Amino acid sequence: MRIVLGLEYDGSAFCGWQSQPQACAVQDALDHVLTEVASERIGTVCAGRTDAGVHALAQVVHFDTTAQRPLTAWTRGANALLPDGVAVNWAQPVADDFHARFSATGRRYVYWLLNRPQRPGLMHKRVGWFHRRLDVDAMRQAARCMIGEHDFSAFRAAECQAKSPVKVLRELHIARRGETIRLEFAADAFVQHMVRNIVGSLVYIGSGRHPPGWMDELLQSRDRTRAAPPFSPAGLYLTEVDYDAAWALPPRPDVEAGETAMLAGV
Repeated sequence: MRIVLGLEYDGSAFCGWQSQPQACAVQDALDHVLTEVASERIGTVCAGRTDAGVHALAQVVHFDTTAQRPLTAWTRGANALLPDGVAVNWAQPVADDFHARFSATGRRYVYWLLNRPQRPGLMHKRVGWFHRRLDVDAMRQAARCMIGEHDFSAFRAAECQAKSPVKVLRELHIARRGETIRLEFAADAFVQHMVRNIVGSLVYIGSGRHPPGWMDELLQSRDRTRAAPPFSPAGLYLTEVDYDAAWALPPRPDVEAGETAMLAGV
């Protein structure tokens, strides 16, 4: 039997999603608990492997099991054993040909950037931070060239395992909300560190270090060494994974409410 789960987590206490020898990853915690619930070895597969310090409001995973358990065992039962900062929100059986990663048709990330002279206090490890006021209009102008199908090698980590750097960035929205700037990215898929690398370069532009046209130069260069360093993982959230309606998965979570709760620490 194949089971699919929807979960959320605060990534600040973990070394990323993917299992590590020191057992410090979200996957390590989840697989350990599911193994206890199933009374057999469980290995999960996720929709998107988040880096250390990156959060998720709508991660999707699947696993196979021969254990016969009520669905509440995979939600409330698992949540009773999981460490703080990780929660399974829903569970349901799915066809054996469903794959959390390869069946996904799109992913959405949001980056929250605190833009004020003082560093974050209550929002520590929940937002990125830049001390000088950023020109959001310049950042929006720079971002326009990113929409569409492109080779994102200039924003790809050297250790990225994706077969191709060519991805389709469907949306990139940038909005100031008081002292914070919200950047929302939607694509068919992302190369490793793509969002954080784009955010880093947009901050360079917003701070006046480079003109908006520099972004297109970077994109066309396909040269990672020319772009800005990756921005902090603290402000990055996986907020949605898209699937064909035929899979009949639960509707997307209330992203705005989830983001607000994460930022407020409640």
